[in-house]
Amino acid sequence: MSGFRFELLRGSAAGPRLGSLQTPRGVVRTPAFMPVGTQATVKGLTSEEVREIGAEMILANTFHLYLRPGADVIERAGGLHKFMRWDGPILTDSGGFQIFSLARLRRLTDEGVTFRSPLDGAEHLFTPERVLEIQRQLGSDLVMPLDVCLGYPADDEKAKEALRLTLLWARRSRAHGSGNGQMLFGIVQGGFSPVLRRDAAARTVEMGFDGYAIGGLSVGEPRELTAELIQETCAGLPADRPRYLMGVGAPPALLDAIARGVDLFDCVLPTRVARTGAIFTRQGRVNVRNAGFREDLGPPDDSCRCAVCARYTRAYLRHLFNADEMLGPRLATYHNLSFLAQLMEEARAAIAADRFDSWRREVLVAYVTPW
Repeated sequence: MSGFRFELLRGSAAGPRLGSLQTPRGVVRTPAFMPVGTQATVKGLTSEEVREIGAEMILANTFHLYLRPGADVIERAGGLHKFMRWDGPILTDSGGFQIFSLARLRRLTDEGVTFRSPLDGAEHLFTPERVLEIQRQLGSDLVMPLDVCLGYPADDEKAKEALRLTLLWARRSRAHGSGNGQMLFGIVQGGFSPVLRRDAAARTVEMGFDGYAIGGLSVGEPRELTAELIQETCAGLPADRPRYLMGVGAPPALLDAIARGVDLFDCVLPTRVARTGAIFTRQGRVNVRNAGFREDLGPPDDSCRCAVCARYTRAYLRHLFNADEMLGPRLATYHNLSFLAQLMEEARAAIAADRFDSWRREVLVAYVTPW
């Protein structure tokens, strides 16, 4: 893991943490939100624009890039950074979530998961070793092992079998992945049982990964249960390793997780809803397509410092969406990701000033839209 180092600047195993993740391609200040660039692009934005909004690390998807354009193509292009012209750190996930969302198109064994491509129906086998080899070809900085994702609800028997496979694959990934010059995370699963989550955390930590991800949450379970399971998981993770909560991006959910000791986040939510006209504001999420914004000459969000809020109005964004102009989704995406980057910046400042709890309460009181 040469060139990688996580420094905990404030906080401990539990509660909000201020940190610094040093990588060969730059430093990521934590807590941090990673924009999702599934297909080697954050939808609608250039890599330069993603950097402008304040993002220090992005996520790309192993499953999708393996299928198209192919890991060999990206490797010959000099790796993912050169391919998409992004000079900061990149985290690649294993593609497990996407594979398991295929349902009828996949088959699990101890060896790995066999699935049919949603593009052409061709059959593929992902083993733990193959998934890490693909990520080596992509040249990402932080890499994830193959794991088993469950939907909500899931009974204990399903959760135990999913955990058995996840731990089996984690051991094989740990043996295969050391020495690749990438930061390898272990993924803690365990379904929706606090007992299984605690057991999963302990057994994953025993393997000695460089960092730890919390997977399988925010898939439809109640918010209170999500918070409980995050807390149970974090309690079993070492304080000196970064923690990454996969697939969470709603502002209140981010603050809930930071309060319980999570450092890194990713989610398609801010970009996906932006393409429908939904924008993040300090008062909650609003849709600029609504008729009430027809003559609203105010910025998308009064407190946001992004270039969109400095130059454009809600009325203009509404017009763009209603006229089906491609600029509308681009501006909304730029704003939503800027909003989260600024939220993370404020969270770090609040932790540094030892006032995170009071700052979080102020933010949540104003945020009236359900998360």
